[in-house]
Amino acid sequence: MSSEMEQGQKKVPIKEGLWGFSADGRPHLIGSRCRSCGELYFPKKEKGLCIHCQSQDLEDVKLSTKGKINSFTVVMIPPGGGYYKGPVPYAYGCVELPEGLLVQTLFTEIDPGRLQVGMNVEVIIEKLGEDDEGNEIATFKFRPNEQQ
Repeated sequence: MSSEMEQGQKKVPIKEGLWGFSADGRPHLIGSRCRSCGELYFPKKEKGLCIHCQSQDLEDVKLSTKGKINSFTVVMIPPGGGYYKGPVPYAYGCVELPEGLLVQTLFTEIDPGRLQVGMNVEVIIEKLGEDDEGNEIATFKFRPNEQQ
């Protein structure tokens, strides 16, 4: 057992319910789909109300693990307010999933010369930083994927 685990430190998601794992151990994002009109949402709707048709008949859905970069920027200084606990610089933008959803996300690649709009990417779960108790905060990110 590591000394970190002995001190009660653990991995915690940045927010519960954003992702799950398939039987093969690969992560996937969790969204909501309206059973009445088919509208998709990410993150999943906690209140269970479709803002498109007002139906309360939503179901959790496993979203695609791969997508394409729609837009991105590289942030060179940390945002104000102290809420961001991750490293700087970092790449941030939108990924379009095959379902048609745009997901706002961090990217693993921070070299703007290596990221391109239209690039194939896949979701991973990675350490973002640590909380005040020293626990590892985990988040989803997208990384370049040449084999899509």
